[in-house]
Amino acid sequence: MDVLVTGATGYVGSRLVAALLDADGEAPRVVTASRNIDNLRRFDWFDDVDAVRLDTTDSASCVAAFAEIGPIDVAYYLVHAIGEANYRERDQRSAAAFAEAAAAAGVGRVVYLGGFVPDDDDLSPHLASRAEVGEALTCDGLDTVWLRSAIVLGAGSTSFELVRYVADRLPALPLPSWMNKPVQPIAVDDLLYYLLAAQHVAPGRYDVGGDEAVAYRDVLFSYIHAAGMRRLGVPAPTVPTALAGFIIGSLMPASVGLTSSLITSLNNTMTMGDKPIRDVIPDPPGGFTTIDDAMARCLRGIGERPVGVRALEDPLQLADTDAPWTGGDVLSIRRRVEALLSEEVWGAMESLGARRILGSWPISGGLRTGLDLAFRLRGTP
Repeated sequence: MDVLVTGATGYVGSRLVAALLDADGEAPRVVTASRNIDNLRRFDWFDDVDAVRLDTTDSASCVAAFAEIGPIDVAYYLVHAIGEANYRERDQRSAAAFAEAAAAAGVGRVVYLGGFVPDDDDLSPHLASRAEVGEALTCDGLDTVWLRSAIVLGAGSTSFELVRYVADRLPALPLPSWMNKPVQPIAVDDLLYYLLAAQHVAPGRYDVGGDEAVAYRDVLFSYIHAAGMRRLGVPAPTVPTALAGFIIGSLMPASVGLTSSLITSLNNTMTMGDKPIRDVIPDPPGGFTTIDDAMARCLRGIGERPVGVRALEDPLQLADTDAPWTGGDVLSIRRRVEALLSEEVWGAMESLGARRILGSWPISGGLRTGLDLAFRLRGTP
């Protein structure tokens, strides 16, 4: 089997490549795509895959890529531009260009991962964009499986990292009314199971989620419990998502654009609809990863130097190729100390209790946030 993975440098895409290579049975030929092939070289699976330059915003690049790589049985479309200027228009244009080129090349199947599309709510721009991409990929000449999910739980995923930084940095947590909206998260190990299984189901749209539908606030407090923290929840019923997104984005190491786009989507009910994938695919072997178990697994090895994505013992753990702002404050400060000074200096700091101090309240919140802001103002990556 010949498989193309677009968005292979992303959180889900990089783990999907590892899962494809390490799945039971005969390993497929895996082709990874990026606008810049050098971006693929940092992954520990690079020597075991083919690589092609593919810029989905450029129709000619899409056509040239398919001509270069030859027949493809399954193409995974995991590309998005959320957080960038005009991302909605860009995403729609990219999906249309990719779909046209894939259909012309005779691609056997396209598997797309998007977000839930609630029927009774006004969609946020982010969710509307993901839906528009799905529509663009569902066209004549393409056998498309459109998987729709809510937040993905795993260290390094944007959804989890926002929960991590909010809980780590704020001793009192504002709880607007929209935090009571239901959400049905899925752990990344279960999501990978469904992405692989999507090669074999009938084309169509399927909702994928875990076995628990809870309020957003319960996801936040599940992390707090797993991290052994105490936090005060403060009712703030009238705070709109737009304001919350701006404030949280200003406090987080992620971009304000990315943070705001995601938090605005919390106005929507994010649970599976009338076509869950479990109607056509058995549940993951051993059952779904629970929210509490996912949080505990995400926190294993916190502050340690991550390893390559294929070397991970657990896909829910952080990889060294995940976005540089992910992993929490302790790891961020460790990386910066080692980059500015040396590993030996960090080792000496640890021997003096640096990790314990950085990981304890009330000192840690202000200290870690202040150090992070100081590094960012200085321009240190």
